[in-house]
Amino acid sequence: MKSKGIILIVAVVVILLGFSSAYIVDETEQVVVTQFGKVVGKTKVDSGLYFKIPFIQHTTYFPKNLLEWDGDPGQIPTLDKTYIWVDTFARWRIVDAIKFFQTVNNTTSAQGRLDDIIDPAVRNLVTENKLIETVRKSNRELDTYETGLEDIKERPSYKIKTGREEITNMIMKQAQPKLQKFGIEVVDVKIKRINYVEQVRNSVYGRMIAERKQIAEKFRSEGKGEARKILGEKERDLKKITSEAYRKAQVIKGKADAESTKLYAEAAEAFGVDPEFYSFTQTLELYNSALDKESSLVLSTDSELFKYLKGYSGKP
Repeated sequence: MKSKGIILIVAVVVILLGFSSAYIVDETEQVVVTQFGKVVGKTKVDSGLYFKIPFIQHTTYFPKNLLEWDGDPGQIPTLDKTYIWVDTFARWRIVDAIKFFQTVNNTTSAQGRLDDIIDPAVRNLVTENKLIETVRKSNRELDTYETGLEDIKERPSYKIKTGREEITNMIMKQAQPKLQKFGIEVVDVKIKRINYVEQVRNSVYGRMIAERKQIAEKFRSEGKGEARKILGEKERDLKKITSEAYRKAQVIKGKADAESTKLYAEAAEAFGVDPEFYSFTQTLELYNSALDKESSLVLSTDSELFKYLKGYSGKP
């Protein structure tokens, strides 16, 4: 029984020693082994299973992939004395884990070192260049102007000499030598955002509003001119149509008058052949227009109007 207990204790000790001596390196990690605070051997950068002396040697893991640095936005004056807010970010990685362990020891301290080195480099490069150099990276013609804005005033032309992309490359080149002693490599630096400070921003907004008011007023005046032109053309067309209609009406009326005159002349000629018959027909028309079923007429027998009724017997 005692031998079985001893064997069990030995097995437990062996298992504990095996677990405490073995460690695994992931694909995204690198490991530094230390003994009594001093680095032992080389950095383990390949993934796999490794062993160390239990309870004496210790492992410190560091990331092998890209890490993020996000700078604090700061107010920086440009070469043309324009104050702007600049917000930058960078990507970095640990290329020498032993140096990194011996100098900054962890990623939190490394972020502070990056702040101390990259921020001044950003400030130096932005201060040494004009605002437009920090904003643009080429002399490509801008296609974002409002329609009509170029007619109001000629925009100043400026040739980019350095450009935003070159400024970020210079920031990285200026910061990299200072970070090598920490085992850090800066892979990329970019300007995330540039904005005016509040005082300048209000001035810019006021200028933008004034420019757009000019554009709006220009469009309004052009619209009013076009409206007057359309109304003038409408009035001209209406007068043309009215005069043409009047001319045609007068032509038709003249023809009708000529035709009626001709008919009247022919009728007069016909009635001139027999004046008595003409007098008779005119009297009958007078009867028809002056008398109806409800009218009463009192005439003497000597009346000229009654002369055609004297000899009427009621028979045709």
